[in-house]
Amino acid sequence: MPKKLQDFLLDEEKLAHISNVERKKYLQKLKIVKHLFLNGNTSNAEICSRFNVSLPTSMSLLNQMIEDGIVSKTGRGKSEGGRKPDLYGMQEHSFFVLSIHIERFRIKLAVIDNNHSIVKESVLTREISPDSNIVDLLFEQSQKLLKSAKIKMSDLMGVAISMPGLVSAEAGKNFTYYLSEQEPESLKGRFEKKFKKSVVILNDAKSACLAEFRFGLARDKSNVLVISMDWGIGLGIIMGGKMHSGESGFAGEFGHIPMTEDGLLCHCGKRGCLETEASGLALVRKAKEGLKAGQTSVLNNLSQKEMDKLEPEVIIEAANKGDQFAINVLSEIGIKLGKGIAILIQIFNPELVILEGKIAEAKQFITTPIHQSMNTYCMMQLKERTKIELSELGSNSSLFGGTIAVMDDIFKDQVALVKSYIN
Repeated sequence: MPKKLQDFLLDEEKLAHISNVERKKYLQKLKIVKHLFLNGNTSNAEICSRFNVSLPTSMSLLNQMIEDGIVSKTGRGKSEGGRKPDLYGMQEHSFFVLSIHIERFRIKLAVIDNNHSIVKESVLTREISPDSNIVDLLFEQSQKLLKSAKIKMSDLMGVAISMPGLVSAEAGKNFTYYLSEQEPESLKGRFEKKFKKSVVILNDAKSACLAEFRFGLARDKSNVLVISMDWGIGLGIIMGGKMHSGESGFAGEFGHIPMTEDGLLCHCGKRGCLETEASGLALVRKAKEGLKAGQTSVLNNLSQKEMDKLEPEVIIEAANKGDQFAINVLSEIGIKLGKGIAILIQIFNPELVILEGKIAEAKQFITTPIHQSMNTYCMMQLKERTKIELSELGSNSSLFGGTIAVMDDIFKDQVALVKSYIN
């Protein structure tokens, strides 16, 4: 009978009552389970190569985990001339993670299983603010979602919460939003008390970067920048095959680099930030200004209510229909963004820049002006070695990145615990 991952993991009491040999075997199993979670269906030969163990040893460990109900055979792999190898993966619904993505004007909640499938999701319309009863709100909405998914809170491995702002995952605090809810305790601490689960909070752009690093175009690459282009602009940094968060966890505040002298006031308190000229907020503002000035566009057909709640997706849809005004506004955004990306390329010299988020859905209407701007502002020797590509993960990348962050912490803690008991 399938077993939950919670039943498979060992606590201090169980570790104290098994032999050193069994602890070492368990550590190997733990590493294989993490590998299957991150990489999906895998052959015995691949596991042997990855963990430097013999075929019989690997097969024995897999068979034990099949008996435990945590692993199962999932089919056959591709043949290279011989017999097709058996593939192994985690048993379906071995564990669940509740992943929550807070955007500027809405909140997405999803229950995600060990095979990276969304079991159930919901969306709540709610504008982010510096002060809000976010802990109780998310707990209440999560209970509703779990009930509709017929999943108990006890079935969750943990909770991931990605959000905009200056977020320190290590400190468990957001230094931009929900300030009144973080004194004297951290936001992470308050969530953990409420959910009675392991909780990770992280910046939305870093969450998207983590998803790209594990599953997306950045997988198996060493030097990549992931630019999140939503209502704001964020940056995830992968250098030397590792994600970098900086000393305080704030590395990547790309949108708050001043780009315009005496420019518009940004919500961060400075003037002329890139975010005021090249974000989703800027796109909507520029579109409204142009329409008010008498520009011809299909967007003029929107009602006042629709105009008040105008979102980047509507402008992008108009561009896809050939609306020249929408195309021009996106081009203006792309030119400014390209200048910022040129600066990043000259600092980091990446092999790849991945564009993700709402604005990335504009595709050629945003990539073409970005390339034009880079031709102007970036040294050719650096530009020629850097590819610009659109993410293939879709709109839920931050949800999946949060799931990875939760499980990374759980696996890391479990491995450290086991190693502390091995003589």
